[in-house]
Amino acid sequence: MADILGVVFRRFASGNVTSDVMFPSHVEGNTLLLLGDVNISRSVLFLAAVTAATDLGLKVLFFTQTPFQSLPVSLRASIPGLKLESLKNVKFVYVKSLEDLREDIASLHELASEAASPSSLIIVDSLDHYLHGSRVGPLQDDLSPVAHVAALLHDTAAFLTQILQSRADGQGLCRVMVSFQSEREGSRDSEALAPELLLSVLDRYLQVRCTLEEVKRDGEVGQNEWQVYLSVVCPSQVQQWHMVLQTGGALEFSPVIGGEQQILDQPDESKQENERCGDG
Repeated sequence: MADILGVVFRRFASGNVTSDVMFPSHVEGNTLLLLGDVNISRSVLFLAAVTAATDLGLKVLFFTQTPFQSLPVSLRASIPGLKLESLKNVKFVYVKSLEDLREDIASLHELASEAASPSSLIIVDSLDHYLHGSRVGPLQDDLSPVAHVAALLHDTAAFLTQILQSRADGQGLCRVMVSFQSEREGSRDSEALAPELLLSVLDRYLQVRCTLEEVKRDGEVGQNEWQVYLSVVCPSQVQQWHMVLQTGGALEFSPVIGGEQQILDQPDESKQENERCGDG
């Protein structure tokens, strides 16, 4: 099964896209979504949830701290005529703290055994908000909160995959999609862990990274355009897309010609990546 974000990109592409988002067979489809703007992050997550539920017929579990008063403008603009019935396969769970999030994720092991059809996609909106709002961190030299929740998500997805495969002729899969702001605006906590340390832990469990880099012109942002990089660490591989927020609020994607490549000319980064792969 192609990565769900790849399905989203093709579904909302500006033209016909024949290529698929493909990664090495050993790479799991768990995706870490890195974004600088929380609103754009949530819009992409919504598109992923609705696409998985409607186009792929999957059950989706969507964890978030903030109750939604209405559907995002970008979602309504991207899918004209979208009705609430289309979201019947998407279950929103409003969780305030990291401790509650971990408890809810852990409980899926018990609930899945009783459910007729377990969730095939678990989404966590703004994991960084949970981590920074936790009573236990993240502080210097304490990576246990992020490691615990990332490992729990990974293990839960593996457990649900086993159940789905036993009920779907071996074809069922459970994915995890997490949004995370690597740099929080206004964050000046001198005791906070450096973003790269948190990301190094998340990379162990979420093997596909999606990075959105806002396009700058004349050194200024605000162009409502982003370069989208889908990447894996081992082996180092990246695929590039272009995303535009249209005037009406719809998100539109287009593949970048030559945007699929092996990264072979970055020795410093390659050394770090090999260490993550266990080769360093």
